[in-house]
Amino acid sequence: MSELTPQQRTELEAAAFRRLVAHLRERTDVQNIDLMNLAGFCRNCLSNWYREAAEEKGLPVSKDASREMVYGMPYEDWKNLHQGEASATQKAAFALNTPHK
Repeated sequence: MSELTPQQRTELEAAAFRRLVAHLRERTDVQNIDLMNLAGFCRNCLSNWYREAAEEKGLPVSKDASREMVYGMPYEDWKNLHQGEASATQKAAFALNTPHK
């Protein structure tokens, strides 16, 4: 990828990020616990990474604002509209897959 300038690389990464966020907004059927169990991250992780990147740049982005950027609406609204109760199987898988500190 040495043929790309740093600006081009950043633009491509930003486009891929925006596409990922759009995809996650459309796939409301995929629960965060499913993402955590399969991929080790979820929408909340993504919003935290966004907020942390803003903090590193000295930009004021709140937890609520970063979640709204990922979810496309306030987090509580998304939870009320789309989040179901996790099954016993999902909870067991989460307990097995979650790193213990």
